[in-house]
Formats: sequence, structure tokens, C-alpha cells
Amino acid sequence: MKKKHNKSEINSITYSDSGVDISKGDELISQISPITKSTAIKGTTGELGGFGGLFDLKQSGFKDPILVSSTDGVGTKLKLAIQTKSYFNIGIDLVAMCANDVLAQGAIPLFFMDYYATGKLNNEVAIEVIKGIAEGCKQSGCALIGGETAEMPGHYPLDSFDLAGFCVGAVERNKILDKSSVKKGDHVIGISSSGIHSNGYSLVRKILDVKSINIFDKASFNKDKTYLEILMEPTLLYVKAFLAANKNYKIKSISHITGGGLIENPPRAFNDDLALQFDMNNFILPPVFKWLKKEANISFFELARTFNCGIGLLIFVDEQDADEMIVDINKSGYSSFLIGSMVDKESDNNIMFEGWEL
Repeated sequence: MKKKHNKSEINSITYSDSGVDISKGDELISQISPITKSTAIKGTTGELGGFGGLFDLKQSGFKDPILVSSTDGVGTKLKLAIQTKSYFNIGIDLVAMCANDVLAQGAIPLFFMDYYATGKLNNEVAIEVIKGIAEGCKQSGCALIGGETAEMPGHYPLDSFDLAGFCVGAVERNKILDKSSVKKGDHVIGISSSGIHSNGYSLVRKILDVKSINIFDKASFNKDKTYLEILMEPTLLYVKAFLAANKNYKIKSISHITGGGLIENPPRAFNDDLALQFDMNNFILPPVFKWLKKEANISFFELARTFNCGIGLLIFVDEQDADEMIVDINKSGYSSFLIGSMVDKESDNNIMFEGWEL
């Protein structure tokens, strides 16, 4: 005798049938818990998996703090990361894009949260990304206190994912950087980037496509490395450079060179009646940027408006403090140099280049 089935039982559709595996998500949380714990700093509290991440600001040692927050992604560099399985490096990128922005207000990053969304959760991939995020947090001295993993079939392709980051830092009220303090005659220190960082990758990808360049091949401008190694180099975190440079609170203002390059970012760090005069006479443009300019057949202006051109951070400082600050930054493991000075604005342009034909 055949068993009769209830009609509602036959038509039952579970969440798993729709493409969302809750058990897999739970498994991921248990796997990443020790990774997040490895980033703990003073003020870190609470357990992973709660409805919100907890941080005890009092324990961090501030007396009269102002919180500074930043949120960002990694742009279409993510497309190349997925293509080349550069999951760890893209995690570092995510933290750097947010933590470096926090520095621009004079704040120290305290904690970080991530958003990871995918069509179908692949725990091995997610864990590699989160390991990279944890590494970025360690390099910036902040804690990874939580995040969100969203499995969204039908919205994202099954083999793809998206990333967003959120960082909170703090600065003493009387130590907030003030762009109005920048004046004529101040010097501008450039700190080298680790490469392209995380901006301009739509153009990078276009070049690879139009020129039929295999990203796994040795680079035409560097026979010791592949295009992959150079193009997927993680964004440099500048927290240690900032701490070294600002030990005596001499920094006046900071510009993090992200989207908009050396044209649009610097003016955000000083008043509109001034202009930054870049001195590029002794600056050697890194090979990857020469390659980008040549392959895209673009002007120096377009290059500088799209990429950091080898300068990831600008620090504005009084002329008398510049030399000592450069020494301190370089001792901390970075490469810094005098790259320009502040002058009166004489036209509509806040940025001028000496030594480059724009």
C-alpha cells in the first residue's frame, strides 16, 4: 500500500532549496572566530556572532575623544582578485582603504567591520578574504570586531562576491587635523605607495583586455615579476608612518591619495586660496605607472587624475619640521621624500606640477 503524502509537504520549499545554506554560514562563523580574536586590542570586548560589535572606548586610553569613521570598498580590483584568486591580498586592501582615510583626520584606527556578500557561500574563499582582513587590521593596529556574511543567490553570480569595509578611529579633540592650519610656504611630504593600491582598476582591466595581456605572464617592464604580482600588490597601510611622523603633533594635514589621484585628493587637505606646487624634477615615476601611461596612451594629467603615481599619502607640515619628519617616517620602514610646497593660488587650479608636462 502506497503512503499518502500531505499536499503541503510535497510543495514544501526550504531556504536551502532557494540557495541559502544557513549551516554553512554557521560553520564559517566558528571558523573565523579565532581569526578575529587574533586582532584584539585594548577595548575589544564581546563575542563574534552578536547583533553588534562591541568596543570599550574608555579602555583605549583617550581622554576627550572624537570618533572618526570611514567606509569603502576595493573597486573593480575585486574582479581581478576573483579572477586570480588573490583573496588574501584583497582583504588587506579593504582595511587599508578605510584605515588610511581615518588617518587623514589625525585619528588612530580602533576597530573594523566587513561586509561580504556572495551568490553562493564558499567557506574556503571567505576564510582567505577574512584572513587578509585580519592581517590588514594587525598592520593598522585595529581590531576586527564583527561583520556580515550575506548569501544572496540570484543577486550575485554563484562564483562571485562583493566586499565593503567600515572603520572607526579616534583622536583627541584638541589634536584633530585642521586643513586651515596649512599656509603658504609649508612643505609637502610624499610617502611611496606599494603600487596602484585600489583605484583605477577599471582602466587597468581595460588595458589588459584591449591589449590581450595575460595577467599571469611576466611583466614587460619587470621580468622578475608577473603582471599578477605587481597589479595585485596590496594597498599599503600608513598607520605606523603616521605615528612616527606625528610623534610631536607637527602634522598639519593629510591627503590619502585614492580615486582622483594627485589631482583631486590633495585640495581636500588645504583651503581653496592655496595651491600645491608639486616638484617632479627628481621624482622617478615607478615602472608600472609608466607602463599604464604608455599602454593607455594618456597624458600625465589623465594619469595623475586616475592613479596615485607612486605616492600613496601626502603630509602637510611646516617647513622647519619637514626634514626631521622625513627621517622619522623612513626609520619606521617607509619611503618618504619632499614632493612639493604650498603657494598662493593664482588661477583656477589648486594643483601645479613642475617637471611634468600635463
